[in-house]
Formats: sequence, C-alpha cells, structure tokens
Amino acid sequence: MITASFDLALWTLLFFVIGMVKPGWPLFFLKKPDRFLIVAITTVFVMITLTLWGEGNRQAKEEQAAKTAPAPTVAPVPVPVPAPAAEPPIAK
Repeated sequence: MITASFDLALWTLLFFVIGMVKPGWPLFFLKKPDRFLIVAITTVFVMITLTLWGEGNRQAKEEQAAKTAPAPTVAPVPVPVPAPAAEPPIAK
C-alpha cells in the first residue's frame, strides 16, 4: 500500500502542475474547466494518498510486530476431578 500511495502522490503532483498550467488538459471533458476545480480534485487526491500511506505504515508495523513477537505457548489447563464419595460405615 505504501508504494501505491507514492504512485498516487506522483500522479497527483503531475495532475496539479498540468492543471495549473492548462486546466483544459486534465479536465478535457468539461466545457469550461477552471483552476479551482483542479485544486479541489488535488485536495481529495492528497487526502487519499495520505490515508493510503498511513494505512500501509500501520499494516507494516503490525506485520513487523507479528514477526518479532514470541510464539504463544500453550499451557495445560487443570481439569477439576471430583472427590471420591465417602463410603457409608458398614453396620455389624
């Protein structure tokens, strides 16, 4: 996920630079593209990029912790045993 966030960051930067120079190129499907829309879309892309990067770091830390943590040991669980019933006294 971390590599995907870096890739998206590069695409976002490219989108922003090209959009600031010529807004009609990245927004070719609009009749009247403007720079404000480029900034709004770039902001959303930046938020997605940072979320991907943070989630990737969290998963990497969990994987590292799982590798370095000792294996859980299984201890035997004591099972209660009923006490033998007392025998009644024998009558003579």
